[in-house]
Amino acid sequence: MIDKASYLIESWSIQESGLDISDLGRSESLFALSNGHIGLRGNLDEGDPHGLPGTYLNSVHELRPLPYAEAGYGYPESGQTVINVTNGKVIRLLVDDEPFDIRYGDLRSHQRAIDFREGVLRRDVEWVSPAGQTIRVHSERLVSFSQRSIAAVYYEIEPVGDPARVVIQSELVANEQLPAWHGDPRAASALESPLRSERHRASGTMVELVHITHRSEIRVAAAMDHEFAGPDSLGVSSESEPDAGRVTATAVLAPGEKLRMVKFIAYGWSEQRSLPALRDQAAAALVAARQTGWPGLVAEQRQYLDAFWKRADVEVDGDPEVQQAVRFALFHVLQAGSRAERRAIPAKGLTGPGYDGHAFWDSESYVLPVLTYTAPDAAADALRWRYATLPLARERADLLNLKGAVFPWRTIHGEECSGYWPAGTAAFHVNADIADAVARYVTITGDERFERTVGLEILIETARLWRSLGHHDLDGRFRIDGVTGPDEYSAIADNNVYTNLMAQRNLVAAADAARRHPDRAAELGVDAEVTASWRDAAENMFIPYDPHLGVHPQSEGFTEHQVWDFANTAPEQYPLLLHFPYFDLYRKQVIKQADLVLAMQRRGDAFTMDEKIRNFAYYEALTVRDSSLSACSQAVLAAECGHLSLAHDYLREAALMDLHDIEHNTGDGLHMASLAGSWIALVEGFGGLRDGGEVISFAPRLPEGLTRLAFGLCVRGRHLRVEVSDSTAVYTVPAGPAMTLLHHGKTVRVVPGQPVSMEVPPTPVLERPKQPSGREPLRFLRLPGTGGRIGPTGPSGSVNSIDG
Repeated sequence: MIDKASYLIESWSIQESGLDISDLGRSESLFALSNGHIGLRGNLDEGDPHGLPGTYLNSVHELRPLPYAEAGYGYPESGQTVINVTNGKVIRLLVDDEPFDIRYGDLRSHQRAIDFREGVLRRDVEWVSPAGQTIRVHSERLVSFSQRSIAAVYYEIEPVGDPARVVIQSELVANEQLPAWHGDPRAASALESPLRSERHRASGTMVELVHITHRSEIRVAAAMDHEFAGPDSLGVSSESEPDAGRVTATAVLAPGEKLRMVKFIAYGWSEQRSLPALRDQAAAALVAARQTGWPGLVAEQRQYLDAFWKRADVEVDGDPEVQQAVRFALFHVLQAGSRAERRAIPAKGLTGPGYDGHAFWDSESYVLPVLTYTAPDAAADALRWRYATLPLARERADLLNLKGAVFPWRTIHGEECSGYWPAGTAAFHVNADIADAVARYVTITGDERFERTVGLEILIETARLWRSLGHHDLDGRFRIDGVTGPDEYSAIADNNVYTNLMAQRNLVAAADAARRHPDRAAELGVDAEVTASWRDAAENMFIPYDPHLGVHPQSEGFTEHQVWDFANTAPEQYPLLLHFPYFDLYRKQVIKQADLVLAMQRRGDAFTMDEKIRNFAYYEALTVRDSSLSACSQAVLAAECGHLSLAHDYLREAALMDLHDIEHNTGDGLHMASLAGSWIALVEGFGGLRDGGEVISFAPRLPEGLTRLAFGLCVRGRHLRVEVSDSTAVYTVPAGPAMTLLHHGKTVRVVPGQPVSMEVPPTPVLERPKQPSGREPLRFLRLPGTGGRIGPTGPSGSVNSIDG
């Protein structure tokens, strides 16, 4: 038995050698495949053993009640939980009547890999059965980018040494038994047998199943078809029952002979479409996939990814782990959103059930900036999903006695699903985050039609929210009181700086968009008087400042609170929310995740450089990073303030969040925001990209551990390539119109085919700021003779082992 897995550091792939049964959940997330429409966890082909089975269809969920000990006006009544739908991955194998199960017999070798340029999961196994029969199994799996309803598997079995009678059972299974749920019992109830059978049929090599969820009434059709190649002894049969279908192939194989199978799996789902319509949709998708064939699907996958990497690749010299990690991240961010097509991008993508499969503000603030520059069509579709939920957001605002729209803190379908209102409903900044994503998309793509048909209405309704939520005080300042900012260790605060600054940008963006589209704005009830009130609120937005400390308080009065007793907080008491009441956290100076620092990242124009340096140092001493959202933002500001080594440490924490399972919960699914954060830390941090002004700007600087950084951006229909070394930055537009940008404040005109080289100014030398005791990021020192490989060290400088 192979009981330890190792992962090779390779720039274009993730490769696993060996298998750790105790850590299957993590590997299932790392090897998950998705296209934003369908998601398959990287479970073993044979189904057992598993960490957590998982087949997900974007937006397919079940409802569950949200009871309260004490009900209150406006509390959400129903929660939504992503469900494991009909599983088409399972391929059971019997060799001379022995089930192929890695827990028995002798597992001589086990290899898995995904090449990010191919988008195919490959697996090679050599196994000796308890009876002594040796076999080799090779399988390949993909979720198609080009045919969004299709997943497919290539499966090959070969005996070694002696003839073998083999039986392949290719299955389609609904209502799989899941591991015991130790969390919310209401979620467990929703997850247990969530599908009710409506139809099942088997014919030849094809099986179809149609189910409907009990409460949300979402209908799901799943179908599979097969192609077989093998000896003359090959026999094939099929059968179905309400929750399962099976196609069985049997053959006697001589040594050297192979039995090959291609399995095509199709899905369709809808809240509205009829059973016959969904059945026919899945059947039609199968016909198209069979016509394309396995080689064709693989070729289409490669073609799709070739186009993506040509415009989106990030090259990092000097840190091989970060090079691998950022490509791993881009691959999974693309998988999360590429074919989501007007559905949400969940916080875990479609890689696991973490956070109940909900989408948060993570999507707009972390994932969409990456997609806007690398896959803009996917970013537009994610925003169109938000637009589709506007009626629900208006209803929520009306329920809360507010104008405009109140988008949910967490949701799948569009309704608010957070039962804890101080962290949910009160986190109104999500509305400005969505507006910011709209404004960025329009600025970077120049998509005027999108702004007119989708973006304008979002901007208007969110601006209306801020105008009704805030008020002018006696001094004329526009205040937004009683809200929760990004930091979840603070709640119901007055004038959170991040919220106020993002609301300010929202109000101005809405007024500007209304001016560009006056006729459409008039249809939406916006005139010059309305936009003038928005601009007035924005101009007088209250941004608190503490003159005694020379820093901006995270929210009004925050710097007057007692500082958390970090010295007497034990390492095992982190994350704090699991060991201390929120009442205690809310009234102390302790920060779960970047908040004021995030404000400086997103609204850098509102702070001077001196203010950024002072603010950053102050909040470093208070931030414990009990959230995966924090490290990348801290990396960006650390780089801007000149703390390049610290920025490198935070970059690695964001980039390796899942590859090293830093928070020990990768088994629930990958952290999409942190994956996107590796790109943000590199491109916004060391590349210095900022897009809040009239033209995009760059202020690149590299830390000692990196010798070169290169990345591509899609900007208004052209491809911009930026390459940074220790002393120079080179800007190139290979084709398309010329463009103007800023480099460290200097205007640069880049003409197609004529690279422009600019000098990178030296970095100021500043003292490294301190973090709370025991919450320092792992330090990564460049070790002599490692060819740029750097290893993690603790605060004392001793090298720690690398996970896996």
